[in-house]
Amino acid sequence: MTAAAALCSASLPEQKAVAAAGAPCKHAARRALFHTHSLRRYLPSSHAMDILWQYQFRIILLGDSTVGKSSLLKRFTDGIYSDVADPTVGVDFYARSLDIEPGVKIKLQLWDTAGQERFRSITTSYYRNSVGGLLVFDLTNRKTFDHVREWHKEVSEHILPHHMVYILIGHKSDLNKDRKVSRDEAEQLAAELGIRYVETSAKCNSNVDRAFELLTRDIYELMKMGEIVTRDGWDGVKSGLTAKVLYSAEDEELAPPSAEKSCHC
Repeated sequence: MTAAAALCSASLPEQKAVAAAGAPCKHAARRALFHTHSLRRYLPSSHAMDILWQYQFRIILLGDSTVGKSSLLKRFTDGIYSDVADPTVGVDFYARSLDIEPGVKIKLQLWDTAGQERFRSITTSYYRNSVGGLLVFDLTNRKTFDHVREWHKEVSEHILPHHMVYILIGHKSDLNKDRKVSRDEAEQLAAELGIRYVETSAKCNSNVDRAFELLTRDIYELMKMGEIVTRDGWDGVKSGLTAKVLYSAEDEELAPPSAEKSCHC
């Protein structure tokens, strides 16, 4: 597959941003290759995924370099962890599906962004087309925690008028003796930003699945309430061929019965 083909899932503005960034971005394109081995773990083929999912959510991982964003994604999609990881160049792309409730499969497009300032011209083009964001900091590095507000502000300004659902991730919880940020501090910041907080460890596989599942469920519930809707020209949320009619918790009792429930044969 060529570098250009690797960006087939990116929108036109994103592809232009990659092309405009010059030589480093060619490597970003190569690293954005679709991780088919991740998909085969959950579905027989990429074609099957295109047919079976009801909704697709694009989720982006945000935070300083070395906080462990790539490790979280590899643990979540591939179930693997490595102590040695190359820094992300531009943007990497992963995918996995989740059964959020009976009959509802959500395909997650997961974008791993480079934390270095020199790649911001590439990564900012992906903000607007994302519906969910994991704000990741390193529990053993105080500076990465102090930068969370900056990441939140930068992304929030770029995505208007669209809505993004965030979750705050304190990563590397296995290194508790080296902790520089207390749970109380992190929970206070999350409360001020109005988002959830979860501590994770890709190395120990602690709360990794839970973090992604919580974010996915929050997005799905906001869709049911009508606060997030699909829009032409926006890739944050897409409907599949078998998208179902969504009802909020209050409306579910008034929803018409399904054919399966109403059948008395």
